[in-house]
Amino acid sequence: MCARFFLFSPDAEIMKLFHMVNFPRIAPRYNIAPSQPVLAISHDHHGFNVSHFQWGLIPGWSKNLAPGHAMINARSETASTKPAFKNAFRYRRCLIPANGFYEWKSTGNRSRQAMCIRLKDEPLFAMAGIWEQWQSPDGTELETCSVLTTAANSLLETIHPRMPVILRPNQFGRWLSSEMTPTPQLERLLQTFPAEEMQIFPVSSYVNKVTHDSPECIVPTQEQKTLF
Repeated sequence: MCARFFLFSPDAEIMKLFHMVNFPRIAPRYNIAPSQPVLAISHDHHGFNVSHFQWGLIPGWSKNLAPGHAMINARSETASTKPAFKNAFRYRRCLIPANGFYEWKSTGNRSRQAMCIRLKDEPLFAMAGIWEQWQSPDGTELETCSVLTTAANSLLETIHPRMPVILRPNQFGRWLSSEMTPTPQLERLLQTFPAEEMQIFPVSSYVNKVTHDSPECIVPTQEQKTLF
């Protein structure tokens, strides 16, 4: 699962990762949450497109904008066939840049420890996403997205059984291709990222509140020395 993540890399680093010439300036975000706008990169016959999609996909055929109808994650194993996602999976795929994401570990007594997950050697990476355009009855248009998830690796499975699909740079082109790529070829990209290339550490409960959005969210706590 992915329900909170962060992106603070300078614009130049994002441009380098995605081989882009122009890029809109963005402010660092340390606690991106569902229903908020997220930076996403898609591709068409004119090249890369940079957009801000509302996090929580609403199917194009939905007549309801209620929060319960917005889906922040889509299971990679069924996204190509599930009615809510299959058109987006086929025609509207995107990459969602991130420096890391959060998950909460149960510690008993109904309490949970916030955990920060990052890649060891790559400070910036991309999660596989899909997006959709929704139009309200009054004609208002809204672009929304979901993060694709897969089975958690051995590092994360004790916290949650799912994790976001993380793609490598040499897979970006195939995922974003505007060609009619056969579904099996796309699905082969959606693998569990290796545990040995990731790191996880506890952070303070400061991140629990979505209105908190500062570097303090990702500072390791003193508990890290005793937990790992």
